[in-house]
Amino acid sequence: MLDFTVSHRDGEARRGLLRLRHGEVHTPIFMPVGTYGAVKGMSPSALEEVGAQIILGNTFHLWLRPGTEVIEKFGGLHGFNGWNGPILTDSGGFQVWSLAALRNISEEGVRFASPINGDRLFLTPETSMQIQTALNADVVMIFDECTPYEIKGRIIEKDEAAASMQRSLRWARRSKSAFEALNNNNALFGIVQGGMHEDLRLESAQALDDIGFHGYAIGGLSVGEPKADMQRVLAFTAPRLAPHKPRYLMGVGTPEDVVEGVHQGVDMFDCVMPTRNARNGSLFTGRGDLRLRNARYRDDSSAIDPECRCYCCRNFSRAYVHHLQRVDEMLGAQLATIHNLHFYLDIMRQMREAIEAGCFQRWREDFLKKRAEGV
Repeated sequence: MLDFTVSHRDGEARRGLLRLRHGEVHTPIFMPVGTYGAVKGMSPSALEEVGAQIILGNTFHLWLRPGTEVIEKFGGLHGFNGWNGPILTDSGGFQVWSLAALRNISEEGVRFASPINGDRLFLTPETSMQIQTALNADVVMIFDECTPYEIKGRIIEKDEAAASMQRSLRWARRSKSAFEALNNNNALFGIVQGGMHEDLRLESAQALDDIGFHGYAIGGLSVGEPKADMQRVLAFTAPRLAPHKPRYLMGVGTPEDVVEGVHQGVDMFDCVMPTRNARNGSLFTGRGDLRLRNARYRDDSSAIDPECRCYCCRNFSRAYVHHLQRVDEMLGAQLATIHNLHFYLDIMRQMREAIEAGCFQRWREDFLKKRAEGV
């Protein structure tokens, strides 16, 4: 239930079309994050208006609340949350990193203490595939170990990164076997790990290609490493993934990071940054970022971004959204979220058009220059 074609190339940058069970996705694309089955403050119709084509749900958190048995009654996450387009679900592997204080890793899987009530939980590749099959996600991610950059301030050694990567490969094989045994007719993506080490990344990518997946993701970046290391690993890894299959950079990042990812040949992105920053009063514009709660915007009659055509910028001033944010009115977070997601998704639209026109490099240089100038 997956078909991917690349229609245009400009350097490593790619313009493509991804066909999934619940619709088509034009790439490169950014996927808004809906951890609990909803993108915070955004209805399905609002997501469509800002240009969302595919959203992300979190297997681990949906497993805990409302629970697999509830969502199964609705035929999956689409019937439960009202979003009719494609959905990608993270496997729970990110929680292996983010909930490090609450988990213990073994060859069989990961034991967690529930972040909600402390209950004992056990997540394995097989369990993750069962949950994601029940969610009926269009794109299922293998269960992996998101290799940390450091542990309690100590940068992990190469042999530790290698052991983590090899475990993820063993879990990848188990994930695929379980996925096939469940007769899941959606798509399954592998995840490349290997820390900050190019040779480990290459070994991981080649082994995953041998196993065979519908697409490939780059995991274990934006986990605390210096930006230079992230860019180095990305530049090395992305072009070495299967050229005829979609490439997904997990959990990254700023507008500049996304543009760099497209420059390196990545097709799909997700990050909580646009929605989380919006709720905290940080808004993205083509000329840099606004800290909208600052007093300087108290009587500013300008739109958030005068060049933006989102609902927020067409109808409201910086002063009004500043006021809503300062008094903690929920509309302030909603309007800021609409703007930030529109900004990200409009960047993707512009990049698709630039790649198709053969002028991506010029567009990229102009975009980065304007962003660096500041508001």
